[in-house]
This record gives sequence, structure tokens and C-alpha cells, in this order.
Amino acid sequence: MTITDPTPAPATNTYEWDPTPTLTVTVYGLAGPQGSKTPVGWGRSRKTGKAIPLMRESSKKVKPWREEVTARIQEALLRGDARPIAGPVRAEITFTLPKPTSAPKRRRTYPAVSPDIDKLERSTYDAITAAKAWEDDGRVIENHNRKVYPGEHPDALPEPGAIIRLYTLPGATR
Repeated sequence: MTITDPTPAPATNTYEWDPTPTLTVTVYGLAGPQGSKTPVGWGRSRKTGKAIPLMRESSKKVKPWREEVTARIQEALLRGDARPIAGPVRAEITFTLPKPTSAPKRRRTYPAVSPDIDKLERSTYDAITAAKAWEDDGRVIENHNRKVYPGEHPDALPEPGAIIRLYTLPGATR
């Protein structure tokens, strides 16, 4: 029988990210979670001709959110405030969600509720891809995303939206 030490080894292999983001964008609006689908009927496959279910996004917030993120990033690229990213990316996104009216007013609360952070990330990454800030979200090799309420975190916006920061590795291309 072998007894192993449950303490994880210290991280020795960290990336040397550029400390200044290659792209920083602030987007206002309700972030739409992407991923849950609702069946809306049946159609035919173009390849096989077989009947297939037709699906659409469950959240009506996804399309306006993606359009807003895409527009803000395209503006930053056109102004020259940012450039398209070709290599590995670290994405850091702070989503500011509307604080429920039933939440306590005098103490900090945490948005440990829907929408799921991975679904918010998915819709935002797809919008970044549509804006051509990167070739594909497969470029992301490290990320840190958070959900906060207004005024309850240093990166929290005064109203719903997100701060998107994308970092690169100096000298890395793939």
C-alpha cells in the first residue's frame, strides 16, 4: 500500500503574460448566456434528407449581448486601441449582473445564481471571434472570469455589463 501526500505540488510552470492587456473593452448591457437550446420543430438535413430537430437559443439576451460585444470590440480595433491577436490568449472577464431587489442593501452579496458563468463566457467568446479580435476562441489557454454585482468588487461596473481584458504572451505566435 502506498500513501500519497494529498498536498498538491507548487506551480512551477507559469506563463509570462504581458502585464498590459492587448485589448480592454467595457460593454454595457445584460450579458446573455449561450448554450441552452429549446426545440422549435423539425426540419430536414441537407446532407441526408433525414428529419432533424430544429433548435434555438433559450435566452433572448444572447443575440443583443453578442452584437454589443462585437460592436465595442470592432470600435476598439478600428480606433487602433487594440490589434487582432494571433497567439495564445489569457482572457479575463468581469460580468456585472443586476443585483436582485430582494438582496440585502447594506452587506455584500454574491451572484451565486443563474446565469452560469461558463455560458456567459461562451456567448462573449463567440462575439470576440465575430469581431475578429482573434481567429478562434481556441486561442484561449488561460482564463479568469467572475460574476459581480455593481459596487461590490473593484472591477464591478455601475450597471450591468462586462469588462473584457485579453492578454498575450510576448514572442508566442501559436
